[in-house]
Order: sequence, then structure tokens, then C-alpha cells
Amino acid sequence: MKLNLEGACVIVTAGAQGIGRAIVQAYLDEGARVATCDIDEAALDGLPDEVFRRRADMGDAGQIAEFMEAALAHFGGLDILVNNAGIAGPTGPVEEIDPADWDATLAICLTSQFRCARLAVPALRKSGNASIINLSSLAGRLGFAMRTPYAAAKWGVIGFTKSLAVELGRDGIRCNAILPGIVAGDRQRRVLEAKAQRRGTSFEAVEAEAFSYTSLKEYVQPDQIADQILFLTSPRGRTISGQAVSICGDAQMLA
Repeated sequence: MKLNLEGACVIVTAGAQGIGRAIVQAYLDEGARVATCDIDEAALDGLPDEVFRRRADMGDAGQIAEFMEAALAHFGGLDILVNNAGIAGPTGPVEEIDPADWDATLAICLTSQFRCARLAVPALRKSGNASIINLSSLAGRLGFAMRTPYAAAKWGVIGFTKSLAVELGRDGIRCNAILPGIVAGDRQRRVLEAKAQRRGTSFEAVEAEAFSYTSLKEYVQPDQIADQILFLTSPRGRTISGQAVSICGDAQMLA
């Protein structure tokens, strides 16, 4: 399938590893121009030479602004923004959650998307194929015990996305959210390990419980998420906006 993304200018936040890295590579494979940021300088150094990159903490408003301004100046415009940055946040009962951890989780998982979008929109209005993708989570449509900061942020992403879709539709800017389920990788493993530790049980038991609530008993692969994002942001997805698209193996519950 030809997606016609050659030469598109794309910003992907937190694109040096995990899901973000898969998204960056997928756009490069389609001939797009890509800019990204990350807090891991070593991971940034491992990206292909053609990627414009900067170290940036997505919980810091000043660093977000510096990265976005540099990327927009580098491209001279923008077609696609992928708000991928996020952290897992703390695991524990609500009365034990440190308010500082709550603030940090919302700052990176939700507020950074607002900060990036408000800086990107003026450039997106000039594009003939403008699109914003916000990474939410399965926790953005299901309750998630012991992970209240993360779930609250990801539910917020859905409201932000749907509101942006209505607001920006008149400008021809599409806005959609992606809701990954149990994604293969170190971050998911750390989440399951933290839950196992809290419960005093094994990683394998927690993993089996998580998959017991899905129809398809397998991890979502980062490149599957990237493929969906590329379609939505390509001209083939030109009438898809305001959607929260789950890639989760048909999960019915979060353990």
C-alpha cells in the first residue's frame, strides 16, 4: 500500500527507543523527514544520521519549547505531530501515591501533549496533510487499579484529542488517539514486575492474569502501533479524525 508520505515533515516526541523508535523508523522507511527528542542521549546517538534530534525532558516546559522551535525551524513547516512521550508512573494504592509522582505523570503523559500541540498548530495549518496523533493507552478507556496517575492522564488524552479534532477540523487538521494494550518491551516488563512485587507474587503470574482478559494472548508489537499511526496520518486516512483507536488484542479489563 502506497501511503504517499515521502518528504512529509514529522515530529515524534520520545522517539529514541521503544514505541517511539518504531514510529521514527517507520516514517523514515516511507521517505519522511523526522525530528525527535528524548531524555536518553545515548539512545538519541543511536538513531540514523538523517534524524533531527535534541535531548529534551518532556516534563519541562522550557525544554519542550526549545525542541519544538528548533524542529520547526529545521523543517520550515510541519505535517505531522506524534505525541508519544509518556512514563508509567507509580504503582500503589491511592493513599500511598506521592503527589509529586502524580504531578510528574500528568506533566509528561498529558500536559506535554498540550504544550507540543499549541506550538505545532500554526505550522500544521499550512500543511496539505496535517495530522496529530496522541498516544493514550488501554488505561485511557478502562479503570486501572494501583495505577491511578497513569490512568487519569491517559483518560485526559482522549478528551484532549476529541476536543482538538472538533476545534481543528475547520483547518483540515485531523487528530486521533492510539490506545496500545500490553506492548512488548522493557517498559511493560517493568510495570508487570512492579505489580508482582506489590502483590508478593511472580512476574509470570501477573503476566498470565493480564493476558487472561484479552481475546488474543500475545504482546502488541511496537511496529504494529507504528503501522496504524502511519495509515492515519497518510492521505489515505484523510477523513479519520476524533477517534480513539485501540491496539490491544481485544482487552476487556486491566489487571
